[in-house]
Amino acid sequence: MKCYKGKILTVDSENNVFNYLVEDEGKIEYVGNTLPEKYRSCDIIDIGNKAICPSFVDTHQHMAAFSTFHAGLNVMDAESNLEMMDMIRAFVKRSGKKKTLIAFGASPYSVSEQRLISKEQLDDVCPDKEIMVVKYDGHACVINSKLLNKLKSKLECLRGYHPETGEMNQEAFFTCSDYITNSLSIINLIRNMQVAIDYQASKGIGCIHTVSGVGFAGNLDMSLEKLFAKSLNNGFQIRVFPQSMKTTVALKRKIPRIGGCFECALDGCFGSKDAALNMPYADDTNNMGILYYDDKKVIDFCKAANRQGLQIEMHAIGDRAFDQACKALKEALDDFPRNDHRHGIIHDCLPTEYGLEICSKYNIQMPMQSAFIEWKQEPDEYLSTIMGTERTKKLNPIRTISEKGIVISFGSDAPCTTPDPIVWMDKAVNNPNTEQCISIQDALKMCTYNGYYTSFDEDIRGSLEVGKKADMVILSENIYNAENISKVRVEQLILNGKKYKSCSENVIKAVIRGLFSKNKF
Repeated sequence: MKCYKGKILTVDSENNVFNYLVEDEGKIEYVGNTLPEKYRSCDIIDIGNKAICPSFVDTHQHMAAFSTFHAGLNVMDAESNLEMMDMIRAFVKRSGKKKTLIAFGASPYSVSEQRLISKEQLDDVCPDKEIMVVKYDGHACVINSKLLNKLKSKLECLRGYHPETGEMNQEAFFTCSDYITNSLSIINLIRNMQVAIDYQASKGIGCIHTVSGVGFAGNLDMSLEKLFAKSLNNGFQIRVFPQSMKTTVALKRKIPRIGGCFECALDGCFGSKDAALNMPYADDTNNMGILYYDDKKVIDFCKAANRQGLQIEMHAIGDRAFDQACKALKEALDDFPRNDHRHGIIHDCLPTEYGLEICSKYNIQMPMQSAFIEWKQEPDEYLSTIMGTERTKKLNPIRTISEKGIVISFGSDAPCTTPDPIVWMDKAVNNPNTEQCISIQDALKMCTYNGYYTSFDEDIRGSLEVGKKADMVILSENIYNAENISKVRVEQLILNGKKYKSCSENVIKAVIRGLFSKNKF
């Protein structure tokens, strides 16, 4: 039994802040402002001016992709393509005998040249190894000549094939991605996952929701993520969402949820100007983006999944896609009402009043990414150019959505942004669009309780209340009073009452344990 003394940010229904928390055998025994006599003999851990809050949740990421790219080269911080070339050159030198390399995070909007790095530039720094540099949004890449020549026969008949620049979009991108991911061994994939989970734990994250089933042959990522989730014995939680419109993909794996991006994406993204809009793009008046599916297909999918008891999530960036998602979920719930479905729409960058009324009435929740606010890879200047100033001001209206009683949770969309809940809270609280700023109390709830609510875990996690799991984060200071939220540090993650233990262990041992484990996934 341990007693923590300090600022206990409970994130309960009244946002109570207490002075004491007692943990016993992994559960919370007591929280309050005074310590009862019966607990005064237990070990007291005085955290001083630090604070304790519930463990964080990332409610939308692509774990297998993030794990793969995290093990590669992150070029998001490059200020120019020349600097990116230097980073890649050094990466090639330390890559040893690896024949195929991956870099992630290239953007034409965050570098001085205002264009993507080219095939010729990649050839200059990496002539002898295959390399794929993935665009920041995960929807395109640039490849060098060595990889292009290797895949030419498969690529040249596909949409999105641009051999002159090396840029690959749409079908061509997925073919490149499949080749790269299939070149990795299962051992390496799992080891990369271990490293990625340890990294996220260092940010105070104790649970992730991962969307899976694209970019890996035979849905290998989905199978491995499920196995990996079951193998964990350190308290870390993983909830798997199959990215498919075929309900059998989830049902045969006994996964109670379905959806995500890619196959369950209703549109594209702003970076590629294929997010589906109700009005044309400001700089391309003949372009309203793309709806990947007609209404009937989306409605039929939602009806089938809803009737089969699955939790549904779908990607919607533009307002036209958002409306389509809302309409389809409404039709499904009118067809087969369910009181506690927890269906959700991911991203919700440009929601409409029409759609928000549906979400409010039908209790549709929203995993959003506040990290997209003032995002270096997709800056406001670019968004204003393609969307117009007034429409840009309407992006990511977190406060408006929250005031309608809609449950918002935060996530990273990793690898698009790095999982870091301190960043999510800072951007939500200090939104340059002051009309959409929220309180730090609300932001913390969106990173904790609401995240666990999204996957039906709120009864045992998400707030520091008696009877719940002692899944907690020690912060360097009380974030409620912090002068600069971005300076707050995660000092320790505690899961089931124990300091987080690295999941980096012998892969075979972990796999065997996962085969027989009854852990939730």
